[in-house]
Amino acid sequence: MQETLERKSIKNIDFNCDLAQSYGIYKNNVEFELLDYVSSVNISCGFHAGDPVTIKEALLKAKEKDVAIGAHIGFNDIQGFGYRPVELKEDELEALVVYQVGAIMSFAKAYGLSIEHVRPHGAMYKMAGENFDFSCAIAKAVKKCSDWLVYFAPCGDITEKVAETVNINVARELMLEKTYNADLTVDYSKDDNTNNYELIKRVQHLIHTSQIRNNLGGTNFVEVDTIHFSNKYKNSIDLIKEARALITPAPVNYNNVKTSGWVD
Repeated sequence: MQETLERKSIKNIDFNCDLAQSYGIYKNNVEFELLDYVSSVNISCGFHAGDPVTIKEALLKAKEKDVAIGAHIGFNDIQGFGYRPVELKEDELEALVVYQVGAIMSFAKAYGLSIEHVRPHGAMYKMAGENFDFSCAIAKAVKKCSDWLVYFAPCGDITEKVAETVNINVARELMLEKTYNADLTVDYSKDDNTNNYELIKRVQHLIHTSQIRNNLGGTNFVEVDTIHFSNKYKNSIDLIKEARALITPAPVNYNNVKTSGWVD
């Protein structure tokens, strides 16, 4: 079995990035440049970032590029850009998620678009990768919005268990710039790696072996459906261009249908 796993290569994968990561005078002009290379986008819902005009622009740009669209949900913390943890009861978290997803779903419908997935941001993403109950609560709230929505969550055992427990479609995500622990949680004590040479080597290794290196110097086999590309760094465009030269990405739902045999 080990020998088989070592030769396992990835044939289908999604590339995603965040859009509408702006608010008021703060603008992120890099994010739209990534649209030519991703297959999915996560559009902020106005809580941690995004205002109505910015969200509309992001939706229309995504429509123009024909990429899959998702809701990028976060804590109501524009001042902290959603990176500060917030303790909420399950019903409060449910309301927070449903409100944001519902807003983007309605906004998208006005322009003949539909939402395919939901991805947490910042502190919410971190908590989803470390706390099973918290991640389950998000997944349950997402499912209340639509049974068809895919929950984008950190790769690892917690997301696998959430998928089974809540009976929801998940996309297991790898963040290239992050350092991973041996249990596949993110080591947030480490600075982001912005060395494109090293990051492309990580992509190559992942595609060919389904493995990533951990912070102990070993490797982990990992199930990955989507790779997140940050728009925070100056070399983000160069990185995604090089990654796209290695494999052509496709949206998660399309890859799921392809795997099932419905399309060639």
